[in-house]
Amino acid sequence: MTCSSAIRRRLLAAGLLGIAAHPLRSLAADPWPARPVRLIVPFPPGGPVDSTARIVTQKLGEAWRQSVVIDNRPGAGGTIGAAAAAREAPDGYTLFLGSIHHAVNPSLMGKLPYDIEKDFAPVSFAALFPVFLVAHPSVPASNVRELIAYAKQGGRALAYGSSGNGGGTHLAGELFNMEAGTKLQHVPYKGSGPAMNDLLGGQVQLMFSDAPTALQHIRGGRIKVLGVAGKTRSSLLPEVPTIDESGLRGYEAYSWAALFAPARTPQALLDRINADFNGVLNDAGVRQRLQQAGAEADPCSQQQMRERLHAEIGKWRRVIQTAGITAG
Repeated sequence: MTCSSAIRRRLLAAGLLGIAAHPLRSLAADPWPARPVRLIVPFPPGGPVDSTARIVTQKLGEAWRQSVVIDNRPGAGGTIGAAAAAREAPDGYTLFLGSIHHAVNPSLMGKLPYDIEKDFAPVSFAALFPVFLVAHPSVPASNVRELIAYAKQGGRALAYGSSGNGGGTHLAGELFNMEAGTKLQHVPYKGSGPAMNDLLGGQVQLMFSDAPTALQHIRGGRIKVLGVAGKTRSSLLPEVPTIDESGLRGYEAYSWAALFAPARTPQALLDRINADFNGVLNDAGVRQRLQQAGAEADPCSQQQMRERLHAEIGKWRRVIQTAGITAG
């Protein structure tokens, strides 16, 4: 009797042959991905997170030899798309591209229909969106140190515009107030475009702006840039010092997009997605296209993403509670 026939006889005796053979057939017949992968983007088309998704999915589709279909699910600060993604099967066929909103919303909105740390498995950060502190030409400051001094003289009420209450550019301003001891007044708008229009017109004096909104006006000389809010200088404007370098030590704020999978996705599958996704982010053509869109590729390990996400949630909770920010 051969070894294989002996094993077969024992499995038949135990009634286990069908059970043992089924997973083997499934793995052989259904190697991942065997069908298109869906990427839920919780924002409308055209924004920085959506643009990032469209840049990376083309290359991912080539790597996986399957199409990666973008499913825009906008609304409620990204919570509608997140809630939908959290309910999906943990089989790698639905992924989720979250953003800084998903680190802010737990503190800003209270109870949510999902938990961003418990209901999702981190895969990797996708991109950073540098935030620039920009000013109307009438502001007599050429750097952050001069701005802080000017803002504190005689209790001047300088106003800064943002893309909306509780958004990343609003929180960047409140963090600046906390760490610089200034009292910049927040003026929320319905999007970065209207805020920038009022900055150009002098209705507000300052703005913590995402790169896509600010770059053309900085390069055109219509506004001046005082510093970049990130930890390091931006490759988009490498000559501009960070706010940390410019006189406010420890200051750091930026927006981001990151890839998640539903919780309980098998670790081997997460490893595969992480490796392929980071391979795409390290592609020279992809990095160039992201840079042209005002973003910087930001590949990392799953553990690094988990730690950074947790730190972001804690950081913005402190800012929201200190500044008394509420949704709306």
